Amino acid sequence: MAYLDLSSHRLHYRIDGDQEGNAPWLLFCNSLGTDLAMWDAQVADLSPHFRVLRYDRRGHGRSSAPPPPFALADLGRDVIALLDALGIEKAHFCGLSIGGLTGQWLGIHAGRRLDRIVLCATAARIGTAEGWAARIGSVRADGLAALTAATAERWFSPEFAAGHREAVDRVIESFTATSTDGYIGGCTALARADLREHIAAIANPLLAISGNGDPVCPPADLENIAALVQRGRHLSLPGRHIVNIESASLFNAALLEFLHV
Repeated sequence: MAYLDLSSHRLHYRIDGDQEGNAPWLLFCNSLGTDLAMWDAQVADLSPHFRVLRYDRRGHGRSSAPPPPFALADLGRDVIALLDALGIEKAHFCGLSIGGLTGQWLGIHAGRRLDRIVLCATAARIGTAEGWAARIGSVRADGLAALTAATAERWFSPEFAAGHREAVDRVIESFTATSTDGYIGGCTALARADLREHIAAIANPLLAISGNGDPVCPPADLENIAALVQRGRHLSLPGRHIVNIESASLFNAALLEFLHV
């Protein structure tokens, strides 16, 4: 296991793929309440072509959590710190949900550190401050376990859940294992994040991928991102919020095509 020690917390990361240093870098950024294992199906197909870098967001997986609140800029700066520590000048980026918001922040504030950007199941503004405050109150009162049924319903279609119970259970187990501080910190970042007036500054080639049945960030949110950035396009795939797992083969093919492999 590899770790980067920062002043307030520690980030756990993993590198797969080309170990000779010749392939381009591809960085994956996970969603709220998951760990880097959410990208396992992508690594299997993409690691022959890339040096794949995954990490656990602060307070998730094996990464530690500074006390909340967090800001979206904190999450973006964690990515820059990881790139700097590993000597990575530029990487392709793929992020889902809050990971996609992190990618938007990076595209606005550190676009030169990214090559092509893939944003999945996200929006320039996710939810409302009031909704995230209610979520924080619920987690403080009852913990994450009380949210598992509703989370699974938002994240996966009933058809997928019925046929892939082990895959769904693994993701939900990572959700319940997330630290309370890490989850609440992510909620505070989401409550404050609104990039709608800023994403037109993103000049990197950008692919926005939606799940066609996603109740959290519906296809219209991804269509809007693709329309507002300078070089964007949108693709909708079957599935709900965790579309990279529900439509893994189609998702991987779309990344390989977009990243010019």
